[in-house]
Amino acid sequence: MPQFVHLHLHSGFSLLDGAIDHEVLAKTAAKYGMPAVAVTDHGNLFGAIGFYEAATKAGVKPIIGCEMYVSKTDHKDRDPASGRPNHLIVLCENERGYQNLVKLVSKAYLEGFYYKPRVDKALLREHSEGLIGLSACLNGEVSSNVLMGRLDQAERAASEYQDIFGKDRFFLELHDHGLEKQRKIIPDMLKIGERTGIKVAATNDCHYMEQDDSRAHDILLCIQTGKTVNDPNRMKFYTDQFYFKSRRDMDQVFGEIPFVLDQTVEIADRCNLKLQPVANPFPEFVVPPGFSIDTYFAKVVRDGF
Repeated sequence: MPQFVHLHLHSGFSLLDGAIDHEVLAKTAAKYGMPAVAVTDHGNLFGAIGFYEAATKAGVKPIIGCEMYVSKTDHKDRDPASGRPNHLIVLCENERGYQNLVKLVSKAYLEGFYYKPRVDKALLREHSEGLIGLSACLNGEVSSNVLMGRLDQAERAASEYQDIFGKDRFFLELHDHGLEKQRKIIPDMLKIGERTGIKVAATNDCHYMEQDDSRAHDILLCIQTGKTVNDPNRMKFYTDQFYFKSRRDMDQVFGEIPFVLDQTVEIADRCNLKLQPVANPFPEFVVPPGFSIDTYFAKVVRDGF
């Protein structure tokens, strides 16, 4: 049976938005016979090492990634008029890519934080080596322009990201969770792919493991946004399709264009990050002559007391 790899997925480290446990994820991916799986938490890498270890233990190749927030202007710009940032999926292809993603996420928090940790296209271009990009959800720059009927702008954005990441290292992303807006843009996304030569991949934007988890996830969103489940104007996903699907499940959605599912495996094949444990992750603290680290610590404590 053809395979499928999840390349857009949110663990519990997408705080109060994702509800996927690393170990359950790894074991389920192994049960489904998936060769690899990615975690792309919102704006952060907090769970990257725990996920890497869980997947490796389960015999599934871990793909470390991030759903980044890309500012429409300079990432240091805090003018509300600049608008909300666009989303972008970034995956590590190798160790160099991991180092670059760490730099991007760090700069997003230390320099670009404004409601969200943000980067901009100049930063992406500077640190794109070893990274693979996907156009993300309806909040991605390409998809949002297609949804608004701005096909020329969507195509320009796709070409710009292809230029940033490099030929064959940026992909257009399709979603179908039963939402009309997602289905509406699929034909145009495929046409943009044909015109630009950018390949297209389907993902499922997983936020929980099982379909039955959708109710619990809905309550989690209420906690995040400070709303009640009875509030008609609150943030809501509206369908129960944001779960960890098998290839058979995905075939039911994209069976007429199976190449967009096969493409996920080709992308996963290119991601081969190997992380080596750091023997001593703590910095060396030089103490004055005549002291050991323990005796100097005791002295400082006593002096302070």
